[in-house]
Amino acid sequence: MTEEAVQEIGDKIVRVLKTIYDPEIPVDIYELGLIYDVFVNEENDAKILMTLTSPNCPVAETLPVEVEEKVKTLKEINNAEVEITFDPTWTQDMMSEEAKLELGML
Repeated sequence: MTEEAVQEIGDKIVRVLKTIYDPEIPVDIYELGLIYDVFVNEENDAKILMTLTSPNCPVAETLPVEVEEKVKTLKEINNAEVEITFDPTWTQDMMSEEAKLELGML
């Protein structure tokens, strides 16, 4: 797979991630900084390393499943797996400027 093809798939995954929202914050999970990394291997399997705003997040059970299901809808992706990590711990500093502006923090 060419570097360009990998980049294109990565961009599509990001577009999907931007359609998923934290139910308590009106900002998508990508702009919130909850997505730490996205990997796609030669078999077109995606692995998404993400965190939650807190370990007690009410959507801790459902949000990773939603991410997997939505990423799997991309025709280029065979399978998707989400790994949750709390290292590093999420802080408001990880939010994009757009998210901070949306939440009135700028």
